[in-house]
Amino acid sequence: MNIVEITSLDQQGIEVYSSLTEAQLRQLPMAEGGVFIVESPKVIKVALDSGYLPLSLLCERRHINGDAADIISRCGDIPVYTGDRELLASLTGYTLTRGVLCAMRRPMLPMVDEVCRNASRVVVIDAVCDTTNIGAIFRSAAALGIDAVLLTRDSCDPLNRRAVRVSMGSVFLVPWTWLDEPVQSLSRLGFKTAAMALSDNSIPLDHPVLKTIERLAVVMGTEGDGLPSHVINAADYVVRIPMSHSVDSLNVAAAAAVTFWELRKVDR
Repeated sequence: MNIVEITSLDQQGIEVYSSLTEAQLRQLPMAEGGVFIVESPKVIKVALDSGYLPLSLLCERRHINGDAADIISRCGDIPVYTGDRELLASLTGYTLTRGVLCAMRRPMLPMVDEVCRNASRVVVIDAVCDTTNIGAIFRSAAALGIDAVLLTRDSCDPLNRRAVRVSMGSVFLVPWTWLDEPVQSLSRLGFKTAAMALSDNSIPLDHPVLKTIERLAVVMGTEGDGLPSHVINAADYVVRIPMSHSVDSLNVAAAAAVTFWELRKVDR
């Protein structure tokens, strides 16, 4: 057990927890793909179970033989930074969640073809930049039968600290990668695309034809601007969620949960 007592907020090694931004963490040379931070024992365990590699831990001293004990035993000889609760709480801009934090190596992401190889239901997240929504979409995707997540580059990073926390570790359970080609490029992999949008030619979410599609990519946009017109126009289907009381849209995370459940693959 490599316990390192923190005596100063300037101590080398803890800057990943105290002062570096998300963008700076992604550029750290200590890991080829950069570094990200995971909060709470439960979420850290999900990451470890999914094969993510820890670089260091930060925890209150009382958690070394408590909430963090199992995690520490699984992490080999990585540094475990610790100190008094008051000192750790004073780390700039940082709030401890259940007293245990883990810096992890970012994985090198797979290609789209690999992520989608055995998938029958995928979601494409288009320009969703709210971290809470990203985390919630991943949690619903993991729970409701989505096989893979693809994101446009103008979407939020799923390994953002808040997105990971909101997802409760679901970002580690569903394969994902960035989509650098137009959504219609998925047709070469055998997918039909369903753009979630309000339009004159949209069909309801419970339309029978959607249940017959073997490989379906659901495209979700922001609840503010929605999907851009070129994405909607290029989709095989435009789909709406039927609503009452003149409500015209849901938050994208709520809409995703409803959509994933309705369009889940049902064995016949």
